Amino acid sequence: MAAAGSASWQPQEEGLKEICGLLEQQISPYSSADKSQIWQQLQHYSQFPDFNNYLVFILARAEGKSGEIRQAAGLLLKNNLRTAYKLMSPAHQQYIKSELLPCLGAADKHIRSTVGTIVTVVVQQGGILGWPELLQALVNCLDSSDLNHMEGAMDALSKICEDIPQVLDSDVPGLAERPIKIFLPRLFQFFQSPHTSLRKLSLDSVNQYIMLMPSALYTSMDKFLQGLFVLANDPAAEVRKLVCAAFVQLIEIHPSFLEPHLKNVIEYMLQVSKDTDDEVALEACEFWSAYCDAQLPYESLREYLPRLIPILLSNMVYADDDESLVDAEEDESLPDRDQDLKPRFHTPRFHGSDDAEDDDDDSYGIWNLRKCSAAALDVLSNVFGDEILPALMPIIEAKLSASGDEAWKDREAAVLTLGAIAEGCINGLYPHLSEIVAFLIPLLDDKFALIRSISCWTLSRFSKYIVQDSGNKKGYEQFDSVLTGLLRRILDINKRVQEAACSAFATLEEEAAEELAPRLEVILQHLMCAFGKYQRRNLRIVYDAIGTLADAVGEKLNQPVYLEILMPPLIAKWQQVSNSDKDLLRLLECFTSIAQALGTGFSQFDQPVFQRCINIIQTQQLAKKFLLQVDPISAGFQYDKEFIVCSLDLLSGLTEGLQGGIESLVAQSNLRDLLLQCCMDDDSDVRQSAFALVGDLAKVCPVHLRPRLSEFLDVATNQLTTPKLNETIAVANNACWAIGELAIKVRQEISPVVMTVISCLVPILQHAEQGVNKSVVENTAITLGRLAWVCPDLVSPHMEHFMQPWCISLSMIRDDIEKEDAFRGLCAVVRANPSVALSSLVLMCKAIASWDEIRNGELHNEVCQVLHGYKQMLRNGAWDQCMSALEPPEKDKLSKYQV
Repeated sequence: MAAAGSASWQPQEEGLKEICGLLEQQISPYSSADKSQIWQQLQHYSQFPDFNNYLVFILARAEGKSGEIRQAAGLLLKNNLRTAYKLMSPAHQQYIKSELLPCLGAADKHIRSTVGTIVTVVVQQGGILGWPELLQALVNCLDSSDLNHMEGAMDALSKICEDIPQVLDSDVPGLAERPIKIFLPRLFQFFQSPHTSLRKLSLDSVNQYIMLMPSALYTSMDKFLQGLFVLANDPAAEVRKLVCAAFVQLIEIHPSFLEPHLKNVIEYMLQVSKDTDDEVALEACEFWSAYCDAQLPYESLREYLPRLIPILLSNMVYADDDESLVDAEEDESLPDRDQDLKPRFHTPRFHGSDDAEDDDDDSYGIWNLRKCSAAALDVLSNVFGDEILPALMPIIEAKLSASGDEAWKDREAAVLTLGAIAEGCINGLYPHLSEIVAFLIPLLDDKFALIRSISCWTLSRFSKYIVQDSGNKKGYEQFDSVLTGLLRRILDINKRVQEAACSAFATLEEEAAEELAPRLEVILQHLMCAFGKYQRRNLRIVYDAIGTLADAVGEKLNQPVYLEILMPPLIAKWQQVSNSDKDLLRLLECFTSIAQALGTGFSQFDQPVFQRCINIIQTQQLAKKFLLQVDPISAGFQYDKEFIVCSLDLLSGLTEGLQGGIESLVAQSNLRDLLLQCCMDDDSDVRQSAFALVGDLAKVCPVHLRPRLSEFLDVATNQLTTPKLNETIAVANNACWAIGELAIKVRQEISPVVMTVISCLVPILQHAEQGVNKSVVENTAITLGRLAWVCPDLVSPHMEHFMQPWCISLSMIRDDIEKEDAFRGLCAVVRANPSVALSSLVLMCKAIASWDEIRNGELHNEVCQVLHGYKQMLRNGAWDQCMSALEPPEKDKLSKYQV
């Protein structure tokens, strides 16, 4: 290749020819050459210092070559510069930059676009400072009257704004003002260009700054809004879509800017929510949910509801080209394609009351106008409640009564609407609920698959109220009809309906819980029949439904007649799937729920399940080691943390179910060492599940953790001292709970870490009112109490720092054994240091009054002694003064302790 020079660099003809030949073979669909060999050859050339000079030369100057070859050279150059730009000699960097600038105005649109992409990469790698000529070149092109130059510069600028907007909003030595201030007036000017491409690119560029809001845009906001109103009725749909996007972003991030113009903006968004172009309408419909989330008066929107609601309902009717219409034809005999199997991530075990809930979501297909409009209606119903019903119900009734096959989409949209408003308008709908449900049940057997599936979903949205009303005869008959109707649909031949029915049934299971017990046999028969016939995608939902059923009915599942239906198919599948098969994850989750529900009844299956979990964790840790140290191929299969997390959670489920019965399994395994390794893993999900298992094992067989107790305590304490606690709050929550469980089992052996743990827990309690996760606060208060119970002499000298927030947190905790432990700690430290606790006496009394009843006789007596001790200590009306600060119900509760 040519010798390295500067701007005088020239390519060698032979090298040029060879590279062009390789590029031609690489992009030609007719070439018989081996593409991977060509790729390797090009990678080999990349080692020559001036190879990228050749590529920019081909892009910029190879006039005789096709546009495709020149573009291919440009794209290869872009990828090379991403990794190699900073390593190149300044001379080569300069050569590439000097060749790119004249191409901003190239006659070929594709060449201009490729140049814009490369320019962005160079700025990303070298910064604006490293290319002082660029800004002037862009300004010159924007100010020229040549469309190619204007478009080329605008294309490059829009890519910089999209990928690295902050570089234009920073100080540049030698420039009196930031680059964004130089470009903004020119961008606004292009809003009025006769050329669609310039209007689109300029608006797209400004939109990238709404989130960052540089002062240049802030001070030009009036000009920007004027420009948006000018573009509002642009003939080009792509421009109208960007106008909508701007209003949506502004209302989300800076609603105050729109407040003076709200009427005009709402009128406009109403108009474009029914735009003839679906993409424009979709962008516009995002506005209504965003408006409800913004801190703007709902009053301003209220008067428009009668006009908005019919538009949203009209948008909720399936479009003729909706991909769901094609999916709806798929029957169960069609195998799933790999791309249909969307990843679903396991939620690691979390000890506490704030378990994350799964959102209702239609997992079929992409976000579209129909779903966006339904979501907007859902949000509006939650804001305005029954107020929207007068505008809504006549349309729903008209659509539902539309007869004939051609009106099925209208009927379907009406059922979707009822589901969308089920939560927000329940007060207005409740008196008519039995009629609504009675109307929906026959639709479960409709001839149109999409009506059957949406009816399942809508019934699930009302399931809470259907279950509530099942106490009376008529209500129970309706509940029974819904239940049997959904079971029928679970065995539908249509995949879409199967999915909707299974998901709806899982929701009904959560609401009905033990109400399902009398129907367990028929439910299990249907679910296991589905298990035998579903394709892989829907099979995952059956696992969820079985797991949810086990969670709902608990130990009632532990009957031989039920286990004979449930377990053989699951065990057959368990033996069939390999340790690296993703379908095993769903099975592990399912077994976790079953193990917890069956309790000791699971012992007949426990040994192989326990051993497989250990094997999976071991194999995955080995795979990770190879991944980090050698190369992943040597590991035998890919590392995937989900397998470790699901296995740890199943071991927790086994521990919770089997209780002391797990002891012999743990004793014969290397679980302790594997678990300690997981507690130190760099992945927070793995640590979260590991500490949940540490806590569960501490409750039933702490003897097996003891040999490495100090290490477990140290790593658990480390989770509380991390500087970025908010990012791993779930790990800290589980670690905190595990420390408390260990403390009450190992007693004084906890003392080496007590002071460190307390120093971490106190700030959490002190900031409890600033939105800290509720479970974390509860577990913090409980663990602090458990430490106080086992080491009162270590804890009591520091009471003044935490007594008040601790008492407030204790009063929020539900009555259970953990709360009992915490109050034993409270009594212990108060006995050790009564005078310090005196200043928090009112809050302590409120905490004691938060108990409905202390069932443990010993603790009840301890609390009596504490209260009587203070009553005797406080003379001259001081006790009565303290009592007067309590609410009447709190005083009533304290009377149980004879004070």
